Amino acid sequence: MINDIIQNEHAGSFSKRQQLFFRYSFFILVDFTVLGWFNQYWDLVFIESFSVALSAAVLLQVLLQITIAIEHRVANIFKAKPGVRPKILRWLSAWAILFGSKLVILEAINISFGSSVEFGGPIHGLVAFIVVVIGIIAAEQLFSWIYRSLA
Repeated sequence: MINDIIQNEHAGSFSKRQQLFFRYSFFILVDFTVLGWFNQYWDLVFIESFSVALSAAVLLQVLLQITIAIEHRVANIFKAKPGVRPKILRWLSAWAILFGSKLVILEAINISFGSSVEFGGPIHGLVAFIVVVIGIIAAEQLFSWIYRSLA
């Protein structure tokens, strides 16, 4: 099987669906690892079990991708318009979407997992959650950079 994968890689015959599957599976595993790390080393993050952490990582990845897609769609509306005002509105809308989505994602986690996943601390755990999301995004970017640099 490994030889087949290596041969396909050199032939460049991975389909778009295979590439997307690999990418999102990889990012889910990165998210899972970061969640586990915060759970183990930071008292403000509690995740009850391995399976809950994995499910939370899947939910986080899906919701983060939806957020990014929405932000890009809104940005494209303002990108097409000339002038300073559209640039300011683009920046403000991106900030509002990216920040507001964290509230939605935190509530989705709360509804989905209840007391099995908890973020403590200031503003009902919002600060801890944002720190975890920043950690997830930083880890994803680091691994993406390493992957691209190996090409």
